[in-house]
Amino acid sequence: MFQKFRKAHPKDRDLPPRAHEIALLTSVLDGTLYDILPHTFDEEYNEAGEYVPIQKRAPSVRYSLCRTVVDDSISLLFGNGRFPEIEADSDDARAVIADLVKQTQLAHSMSEAAFFGSVGSAAVLMLVLAGVVHWVPMSTAHLVPKFDPLAPKTLISVTQRYKISRDDVAAMGYTKLAADNNDIRDWWYQRTWDDMADWQFVPIPTTADDPAKMEIDVGKSVEHNLGFCPVVWIKNLPGPSSTGTPIDGACTFRAAIDTGIEIDYQLSQVGRGLKYSSDPMLMIKDPGDLDGQSITRGGGQALTVAAGGDAKMLEINGGGSNAVIEYVRTLRELALESIHGNRASPEQLSGAASGRALELMNQGLIWLADNLRTTYGDGGVLPLIKMVALASQKMPIKVAGKIVKIDPGEQFSLRWPAWYPKTATERGQDADTVVKLVNGDVISTETATKFVARDYGVMDPSAERQTIVTDNAAAAAAFAANGAQVKVKEIAPA
Repeated sequence: MFQKFRKAHPKDRDLPPRAHEIALLTSVLDGTLYDILPHTFDEEYNEAGEYVPIQKRAPSVRYSLCRTVVDDSISLLFGNGRFPEIEADSDDARAVIADLVKQTQLAHSMSEAAFFGSVGSAAVLMLVLAGVVHWVPMSTAHLVPKFDPLAPKTLISVTQRYKISRDDVAAMGYTKLAADNNDIRDWWYQRTWDDMADWQFVPIPTTADDPAKMEIDVGKSVEHNLGFCPVVWIKNLPGPSSTGTPIDGACTFRAAIDTGIEIDYQLSQVGRGLKYSSDPMLMIKDPGDLDGQSITRGGGQALTVAAGGDAKMLEINGGGSNAVIEYVRTLRELALESIHGNRASPEQLSGAASGRALELMNQGLIWLADNLRTTYGDGGVLPLIKMVALASQKMPIKVAGKIVKIDPGEQFSLRWPAWYPKTATERGQDADTVVKLVNGDVISTETATKFVARDYGVMDPSAERQTIVTDNAAAAAAFAANGAQVKVKEIAPA
């Protein structure tokens, strides 16, 4: 079924096939896949009185199963309280990075990037404006990366190229160019990021002989001289490329699209059947006996037919609807299983569920999110942080109102939280275990603090350890002072 939509979906021959495939997959996510169908589901006949096949009508029910799985996986990946803590060699660097993550709302930007990337790939652009870092997540439909042949994961440049209208050309400040070419509707827009600058190009008509030869607009371009391309390219998942090109990863939901379409149409049919049951069709045997009289259906109307005639109400019983509902339920299970979606049934649980129980219940979704942690964590968050460290050596970077410099030689790593919050019982068990490990000289007190930090809202484990040391020293001093006073009183003469 999805193959039919691929053929029918509008295709711009001037753009690469990859752009068409990404646009098609994106239409599944944003719910516009059926917009190319001219008839609604209740339009059984067109204006000419011809029957319209079901596959040429847009379903009236849209389950959005693929979008649900994508949203669930992103929530489990970068949702509230689930963004990883970024570790560094030095405490100062760790504190600066923690402030940077908050200031730039990196968790939100990475969630947006993961949504764009669910079709195969995503890109995140780093901008430094007035010393402040900004992230720009981008869909890759109109992006073309160029990698270093000697370092296949290192970007040399990224080029963005797509069509704009003549009004867009004028809005960009090229009013004379647009006025001189009033009869040209479509134009090429191009922008390139590399290790030297953010290059803007003068738009040209799509009718140009060689669209690749575009003139750089020096006035709009910005040279940064960072020495690296300020874009991180992220492949979504390991596996066959969603577009057939090596620059993209696997699509999160591709295996469930056909089943999702089948579910939409089956549920639409059930709705259609219920509507017919509410307003059944009247069938009259030998209608010639009515002598042209009008027929009005209703409780207060009686219909009289000849002796050989008959009249019946064509109704649909509930057996067919129940069968379809059961079929749809099976399809949903198969679709979610194929893309590791959440197939849990919370109703089967009694009482409060532990974090481990929730993990087992959502094991498929956790497997998906675990793969995404690698691609968007090690392949997204860490490269962005490293870019900021490199940029801080080239230009002033403000974090929390201060100019900072981060050593590019710092080794950064990610510490992810547990998939689900722990219950009080589980936290108590962890506390007992940690105390035994510390007392047995198996782990340090700092490692123990890091282990329980997120569960108790400790943002900076190192600072927490320093506070503990300070509090213990103050308590010891107070105890010693109090003991000295008691001793003086005991030996003082009466």
